[in-house]
Amino acid sequence: MASEPLSKRLKSSAPLIGTHNGHFHADEALAVYLLRLLPDYQQSTLLRTRDPDLLSTCHTVVDVGGEYSPQTNRYDHHQRTFNATFPSRPTKLSSAGLIYLHFGKEIIARRTKLTAESETVTLLWEKLYTDFVEALDAHDNGINVYDPAETKNLGKRFHDGGVSLGSLVGDLNNDYSDDEDSSSSTTKNPDQSQAAEDARFLTASDLMGQVFLRKLTYYHRSWLPARTKIAEAYSRLASLTPPLNQILILDCPLPWKDHLSTIESTRQFQPPVLYVLYAESEVPDAKWRIQAVAVSPESFESRKPLPERWRGLRDDVLSEATGLDGCVFVHASGFIGGNKTRDGALEMARTAVED
Repeated sequence: MASEPLSKRLKSSAPLIGTHNGHFHADEALAVYLLRLLPDYQQSTLLRTRDPDLLSTCHTVVDVGGEYSPQTNRYDHHQRTFNATFPSRPTKLSSAGLIYLHFGKEIIARRTKLTAESETVTLLWEKLYTDFVEALDAHDNGINVYDPAETKNLGKRFHDGGVSLGSLVGDLNNDYSDDEDSSSSTTKNPDQSQAAEDARFLTASDLMGQVFLRKLTYYHRSWLPARTKIAEAYSRLASLTPPLNQILILDCPLPWKDHLSTIESTRQFQPPVLYVLYAESEVPDAKWRIQAVAVSPESFESRKPLPERWRGLRDDVLSEATGLDGCVFVHASGFIGGNKTRDGALEMARTAVED
């Protein structure tokens, strides 16, 4: 625990990890968690301080100290001379990115039981960076997602609350323990206050780490196997005639959006896919979904929504509107619909393409 007495921390045989005390952020919270996934650091205790003399007793220091030196296990990014980035990415690293850059492959290899030198580990390492860690690096370094010059005249349609992992970690900086025990008039002494802050940091670190591990599991066990299946399904479109060559059919639900976007960007001779069909599950007689492909993986705007006259209808009323048997529903926005059978979903898609 980070709140253990300093004397016990310094006597620990495991490498002592140091980071700063005071207000904490998502990047060092993740950096500490990532280190503790490694065998050498699994039993490590944590020292949170800005005292240079105390930090000098630490084996590894992250996000404080003004030094980036892997040879001496120093991983700070706040110095003016720092400009390190992840390979082929423009975003300056934070402490999360630094630890991930140096130890990410080993962490992924251990969690997936693959070799660190394998192409699969490299692919996962790159994917997890671009889809997760890079956003933390950008946030901590004050880098906007969009070019401010291109978005200065844009306004939000609604208030989204700014909910993100960074904001959730930020909330944990607030100490409400006195409010919970309002009957007590005792004021915490500095050591008690630091111990409470350290405990909240560990909560933040666990939050970030659990999200990281969940992302890794998803990319390893769902996203990666789906890549081959979606590529095979896409290749079959070349032998089909319109409108079937714009309808991608999958035998089971797969994370297809990212893969389809990547495949289409490299095979521009093929007309764009408008609809993806897939069974709702792998059980026999499962219902089928028809989903409109978005203009980009992050967009809610469809390339071609399902026909307006179908939207918001269900069951027999929808079947009457489409002229097709087995219809289940079409969403009010037209981005997705359902049918009881594969053939029924395919006929819905065929009709929608030609509509």
